[in-house]
Amino acid sequence: MGREWFHNLREGGISRTLAKGIRARIFCGTHLMLSVVELDPWSESPVHSHPNEQWGVCLEGEWIRIQEGQEHPVRSGDFWETPPNVAHGGRTLGQRCVILDIFAPPREEYRRPGTGLGAALDPTLRGG
Repeated sequence: MGREWFHNLREGGISRTLAKGIRARIFCGTHLMLSVVELDPWSESPVHSHPNEQWGVCLEGEWIRIQEGQEHPVRSGDFWETPPNVAHGGRTLGQRCVILDIFAPPREEYRRPGTGLGAALDPTLRGG
């Protein structure tokens, strides 16, 4: 009993392909959701927004976080906050990157396997 409350960063979760070269494993709770995101070298997360608050932690590697049209270099150990409805995305450079995203409340479209960023992708946000 209670074993369902313990997880591992390297396995399990609900699988989701977010974009080319970007895969997530989702772990759902009652009031928040964790997403372990693996990004291949030279991959890009399209700029998007959603009503959920999001925090991110770079666990391995480096990447460029784009938030409200500004680029922020991020490396292992850095973490950031993205308030609800703030446009964000990012891209990796020549190395693999692993990020832990935390959402509150959970993103309903991420509660099941699938592809894409769900309803969050907004083509009007490109570049900013």
